[in-house]
Amino acid sequence: MKASKFYFKSRKKISQEEVAISAALLIKANFIERLTSGVYNFLPLGLRVIKRIEQIVREEMEAIGGQEILMALLNPRKNWEQTGRWGSFNALFKVQSRFGGWFALSPTHEEVITPMVKNFIHSYKDLPLYLFHISDKFRDEPRSKSGILRGKEFIMKDLYSFHQDEKDLDKYYNQVKKAYQRIFKRCGLKAFVVEASGGTFSDFSHEFQVITPAGEDIFYYCPSCKFCQNKEIISNTKKCPNCGHSLEELRGSEVGNIFKLKDKYSQAFDLKFRDKDGKSKNVLMGCYGIGISRLLGVIVEANYDQDGIIWPKEIAPFQYHLIRLLKGKVKEDKIIKKQADLLYDKMIKKGLEVFYDDRDDVSSGEKLVDADLLGFPWRIVVSEKTLKENSFEFKERKSRKAKLLKLKDFDKTVKAK
Repeated sequence: MKASKFYFKSRKKISQEEVAISAALLIKANFIERLTSGVYNFLPLGLRVIKRIEQIVREEMEAIGGQEILMALLNPRKNWEQTGRWGSFNALFKVQSRFGGWFALSPTHEEVITPMVKNFIHSYKDLPLYLFHISDKFRDEPRSKSGILRGKEFIMKDLYSFHQDEKDLDKYYNQVKKAYQRIFKRCGLKAFVVEASGGTFSDFSHEFQVITPAGEDIFYYCPSCKFCQNKEIISNTKKCPNCGHSLEELRGSEVGNIFKLKDKYSQAFDLKFRDKDGKSKNVLMGCYGIGISRLLGVIVEANYDQDGIIWPKEIAPFQYHLIRLLKGKVKEDKIIKKQADLLYDKMIKKGLEVFYDDRDDVSSGEKLVDADLLGFPWRIVVSEKTLKENSFEFKERKSRKAKLLKLKDFDKTVKAK
């Protein structure tokens, strides 16, 4: 992709209301745009990252048997009244049709998926069942100060599992826990599995927390036995209840959570199945969420330096940033352009993801500053200096040092990366 044709222009100034470093960097680098408090547009670069995160999530969900669906976001009021959450869910967006009917803008999908699967689940032979979807969600949060870490509209993956007994639910719950750890690792993050309150569903749920100064949660961690528990439910913040080792207090951002819903929603919608003996029983459920757009913000919070973003390789919008630096001399610039164009064409033919800064109306300094801000994994520079050496400049974004490599070694270099 050529920068001269791409929807990209870095910003020098952003709103002072953006206090989260992730939001500031993503707006400056033209990945997202703030529409209003807690609501953001995802621009081409930002959407490329979102799609990569979604694909990682999709692959890992399918690997544990998940089948993808897409559920409606406009939910009828009666479903939410049936669970008692129409009046008790404080962050629920409610909208009225001009014909009088009331609807909820879905913040979660238990009220949709539970009655939906009644058309499928009748016998123990129909279980277990695992369904997931990736969609927008809406929550009427108070004024948001954390950018895309906590918004009124956001993208989320929900997985719901349906089981005939607790043993089967527990088994799948642990499978999801492992799948989540793979997802966050592939996204370049170290996520702590933290015990949290299970509310009315179970003794514990589990949160996946990434350490960041912008985090809204406090949890306690034992470096000896790896015990982790949220501040809200721990009784002794000094000593580990498992091994007695001193606990560390950490601040994190939640990127996912998993719950054993058991039969709370099955009871509300009379979701039952017949077991092998013909007895009617409530279906047991599990719920497993990942904030996709929130994850984008947390990844930036965990991967940046003073110059900009440092994207993990698997989710970077482009792998290579090719830059031509012109000198302002007609003859020399013509050669620089020709060499850079040749390298670009070669990379495209090899199927490499390359962002080519071919802009003629931007200074060399601005191009290099933009490259650090954008944070793609590898930078390739063609300039008067490199041509004199019959070379190209190669630099990994997370490294402070650039290398001059011979043009004859170009194919070998990009193949190795």
